[in-house]
Amino acid sequence: MITPIDFTTFMRNYQNMVFSTAVRLVGNEAQAEDISQEVFLKAYERFDDLQTSPTAGGWLKTVTTNLSLNHLTRYRNRWRFFSEFTRHGDAADDSDAPEVEFASPENFLGELDSGERREWVERALEELPEHQRVPLVLFHFEEMPYDEIAKKLRVSLSKVKTDILRARAALAQVLMRSGASHETFNA
Repeated sequence: MITPIDFTTFMRNYQNMVFSTAVRLVGNEAQAEDISQEVFLKAYERFDDLQTSPTAGGWLKTVTTNLSLNHLTRYRNRWRFFSEFTRHGDAADDSDAPEVEFASPENFLGELDSGERREWVERALEELPEHQRVPLVLFHFEEMPYDEIAKKLRVSLSKVKTDILRARAALAQVLMRSGASHETFNA
């Protein structure tokens, strides 16, 4: 039998997972903190059920994902305004764009330990525009299938696939820039 725990212990057990999920999706630590607080307020309301539930972590992750997506939807027009500044040179049709080449895992940031590598990826994710970051995070970190992402974001399946492809390319470029500056700094 699972023994009940107090809410403070429960919160400590899950706070890193909740926060990291929110920050990956919204790309802003202050907003992720607000979302995390909201998640734990909802958890507090259901704590009698959650404290001994083996699925509490999954419930928290789902609530965090949904609240993060709701937050992004609510502020989408404001975000779109700012993201257009970073994309002003993009063509509407990238069919002529050169294919993106990814560095092999052995060469690309290979000298970093997994903690440093994770930190670099987290920082690089924050640089991506929302329309690329969100589907990429849902696909790779939340392991959500393309069709489910399309439904959740209320966009077409082809848009999800295109945004994830472009996000991977942009993420690789940010990481390569970071890797180059890291090598220059350490030389």
